[in-house]
Amino acid sequence: MAKAVFHKGQRVYVKPVATWAVIENVHPQWVKGVEEPLRVTYDAGLGRDFQAHELAAEERAPDKPDLIETENWRILRAVNRLSQDGRDPRHPFPGTFPVVVTDEKDWGGWRVPMAEYDRDPLRIEHQSRVMSNALRLMRVARELIEFTQDYPHETPGQLLELARQAEMVLAAVYHEPQPKGADPATVAAE
Repeated sequence: MAKAVFHKGQRVYVKPVATWAVIENVHPQWVKGVEEPLRVTYDAGLGRDFQAHELAAEERAPDKPDLIETENWRILRAVNRLSQDGRDPRHPFPGTFPVVVTDEKDWGGWRVPMAEYDRDPLRIEHQSRVMSNALRLMRVARELIEFTQDYPHETPGQLLELARQAEMVLAAVYHEPQPKGADPATVAAE
C-alpha cells in the first residue's frame, strides 16, 4: 500500500538525473478490492516515471514567526535628562518620558522627541499605552475571528460584523505597504 508523497505542480529534485523538475502527473497503480494504491509513481516530464525515493522535495525557508506570538511590547520610562525642570506639573510622570520597547534588550522601539513630549505630554502618554497594548488587541481580534469561524451559526450578527472588521484590521497590519504615491483614502477604505 502506498500513498502519494508529492503532488502535481510541486517542484522536486530528481536524484537519478540530478536536476530540478516539476511533477506533471501523479500515477497511482490500483488493484481491485484494495482501498489504497499499491504503488505511486510521478511523471516529472523527463521521459520516465519516478518513484518517491528517487525524488526530494524542495526545502522551504521557515516562515518568519508571527509578531503576535513572539513579541511582548511594554512601556519603559526613560529619564528626561535635558528637561529644564524635572518637576513640571504638566507632566504625568515628571522627569521621565515613555519609550515603547519592542525587544528584549530595551533599546528597540518607539521614542518621542523631548520637544514633542513637552508640547502635549498627556497625548504622548496615551499614545504609548495604545502602542504597548496593540499586540494584545491583535490577539483578541484574532481570537474573535477564530471563534466566529468555528461557530458561524451560533454567533450573533453583531459579533460577525465585529469579526469582519477585525479581519480587515489584521489584513491591513499584515499586508505589504502600499506603493509610493498610492491614495491613502483608497488604502484606508480597503
